[in-house]
Amino acid sequence: MKLKLAERMENIKASEIRELLKLTEDPSIISFAGGLPSPELFPIEEISKIASETVLTEGKAALQYSTTEGYHLLREKIAKERIKGGFLKPEASKILITNGSQQALDFTGKLFISPGDIIFCESPTYLGAINAFNAYNPRFIELPMDDEGIIIEEFIAAIKKYPNAKFLYTIPDYQNPSGITLSIERRKEIARLSEFYELPIIEDSPYSELTFEGDMLPSIKSFDEGGYVIQLGSFSKTFCPGFRIGWIFAEDDILQKYILIKQGADLQSGTLDQRIIANYLKDYSLEKHILKLRETYRIRRDVMLDTMDTYFPKTVKYTHSKGGLFTWVELPSHIDTKVLLEEALQYKVAFVPGSSFFPTEKKNNFMRLNYSSMSEEKIRDGIIRLSQIISKYCEAAHTQEKKLIKV
Repeated sequence: MKLKLAERMENIKASEIRELLKLTEDPSIISFAGGLPSPELFPIEEISKIASETVLTEGKAALQYSTTEGYHLLREKIAKERIKGGFLKPEASKILITNGSQQALDFTGKLFISPGDIIFCESPTYLGAINAFNAYNPRFIELPMDDEGIIIEEFIAAIKKYPNAKFLYTIPDYQNPSGITLSIERRKEIARLSEFYELPIIEDSPYSELTFEGDMLPSIKSFDEGGYVIQLGSFSKTFCPGFRIGWIFAEDDILQKYILIKQGADLQSGTLDQRIIANYLKDYSLEKHILKLRETYRIRRDVMLDTMDTYFPKTVKYTHSKGGLFTWVELPSHIDTKVLLEEALQYKVAFVPGSSFFPTEKKNNFMRLNYSSMSEEKIRDGIIRLSQIISKYCEAAHTQEKKLIKV
């Protein structure tokens, strides 16, 4: 079949994570691949009760079209209860409900990017954002990070070199894939620079409430005096991803542009799902649910890191995230994790190769490991299996180096 497709389709590739998830439908595979919440922690009984009551008591409205902005009670709940980590008192009028924060990323690309435009991002960065933005043919400029997040001097140098850049995309809390958290001092400075240079900041914040150590840090948005910070949020990591409910929190003039885009895309997010979540938030404590997630994920993170400490070769480096869902693993430079994955799948272990998280200069010796969706026993077993494969690759390289030295 010959079709005359839009040029943008040349830049749209299948998500490696979504393709890997097809493989991991096999229950015998220990998957560290997707950023999946733990399914056994879903509040199924409560949701079942709320869903039934919502249909019975609000059915005529819940099954009808609704406003593009979203169900007002849900927007109020988000504004009052879910916008955290700062000193803001947001209003429901500044919230737009989206089909997950992934839709918000796509809308951001549609709103800001013309072909060839410069956009800044962390290096590495979220694969889903790369895929969403790539549809609009931007040019990515990757900003290096250290243990405190984006290096401010590098950010300033990039702004001066590319003064027409459209925005900075950042995940400040337990970054996907690295697990790094942006320090409070750098959050303040990024907010200040955004106003000074009139550069929008896209603050993607799905993990901020999944804090294992210490308190949540104030959001970048909380330091936003110029109105240039656009914050994206989601219920996917803290509640249930199947609802596909996220939001955009932005100032009125920017939010109106997003609303127009959503009207053209899908008119609105699902009315029933919005009302079910709003009624859950009204009748139950999402805070208690999140506390349960934090404790479970903290234990699983510790099991993963402790097992890696014991079994991984000492030449392998990895991050100790203080929250979120991931650890980021750096292997010796000669190891290609895509090749390693092929063998790992034979051992019934899956992960995401790191090259997918670099939009320009691919780095093949990294991998992302998720610890939220597997039991502690499976985590321990999977890491031991993975360590055996990694050790073999490291030993083979060491042997080859010895041969070269002798020659």
